[in-house]
Amino acid sequence: MPAPIKLPRKHDVNHTLFEDIQGLFLGCSMASIGFICLAHLGLITGQSAGAALIISYIFNISFGAVFFVINIPFYIFAYFRLGLSFTIKSLLCIAFVSIAAEYLPQFIQFEELNPIVGILIFGINVGLGLLACIRHEGSLGGISVIALIIQDKTNFKAGWFQLIVDFIIFTIAVFFFPLSIILYSFLGSCILNLVLAMNHRRDRYIAR
Repeated sequence: MPAPIKLPRKHDVNHTLFEDIQGLFLGCSMASIGFICLAHLGLITGQSAGAALIISYIFNISFGAVFFVINIPFYIFAYFRLGLSFTIKSLLCIAFVSIAAEYLPQFIQFEELNPIVGILIFGINVGLGLLACIRHEGSLGGISVIALIIQDKTNFKAGWFQLIVDFIIFTIAVFFFPLSIILYSFLGSCILNLVLAMNHRRDRYIAR
C-alpha cells in the first residue's frame, strides 16, 4: 500500500486523544444542528449527500443506502491517500451526524424558522463543524475528501472546489425540485464553502 501523503508542515499542532475527541464531537454537533435547520426548511444540500438525494429521488430507493454506497469509493481513496486514522475518524463523524440528525429533532423544534436565518445557521454551523473535523484529521465524507487532497496538492481552495461540485449538483436538481428550494439551498452551500475557503489554511494550521 502506498504511504499516506506527507506534506511540508510550517505550523504543526500536536493534538492529544482527548483534544481529537472533543474537537470531532464539537464539529459533528455543530454540523448536526445545521442539518436539522436544513431539514426543517425542506431544503437540500450539495456534495455526496446532495447527489445521493437526487439519485434516491430519481430511482425511488432509500437515501441512506445510496448515501452509504456513494461514499465507499471516497473512503477507499482516503484510506490509500490520507491513511487509516483519517478514514476511521471520517467514518465515525458520518455515523455521529447521521444518528444526531435522526434523533435531535425530538429535542430541537422550531415553531417558525425564517429561511434566510435557517440557511445562515446551516451554512455557518456546517462550515465551522467541517473545519473542526478537518483540523482534527477527520471529515464529513464524500467530496470533502477529494477537496482536501486537491488543496494539499495544488493549493486550490477546498471550499471553492466543493462549491463547483455543488453548483453542478444543484443544476441537475433544478429538473427535480422547485426553483425556490434550489436557490435557498445553493445560498446555504455558498455560505458553508465560503467559511471553509476562508478559514482552512494548511500553511497556517496543520494538525497531526
